[in-house]
Amino acid sequence: MERQTEPDDLQSILRRLEEAAKGTFWDYLGCKLEEAEPGKIVVSLKAAPWHLNGIGILHGGVHASLLDNAMGIVAMVARPAGKVVTTNLNVHYVAPLYVGKLFVTAELVHQSRKMVTVRGRIEDEQGRLGSWGSGSYRVTGIADPPP
Repeated sequence: MERQTEPDDLQSILRRLEEAAKGTFWDYLGCKLEEAEPGKIVVSLKAAPWHLNGIGILHGGVHASLLDNAMGIVAMVARPAGKVVTTNLNVHYVAPLYVGKLFVTAELVHQSRKMVTVRGRIEDEQGRLGSWGSGSYRVTGIADPPP
């Protein structure tokens, strides 16, 4: 198994991930990395009206995207030499969230040679839980991106 990420390596890994995310869905959604340490990431989103569904609450797809983004970063930091892809995403919607700043905290649960398991939660500025989830991420071989 690959070596674990050392705190010294974290900043260079995050810089590489940040550069790769420019112009992607991460930017389109409006995510921002707030905090990072090996095994734990905090991402924020200033939820705007376009993040809501027709009944005025945060769209379920935004919940899922936020969790997948944050949990995926935890997996990528844990396994920086591999390519990491989502194989399973579970989302539990527990309370509505609205326009305002949201925080997603994701933490490493377990990893094996080819899989990383992560859990996450989305809360509003008052600490109210909107959803929580878990994800499994497969670590694939190192490959060049497609042209």
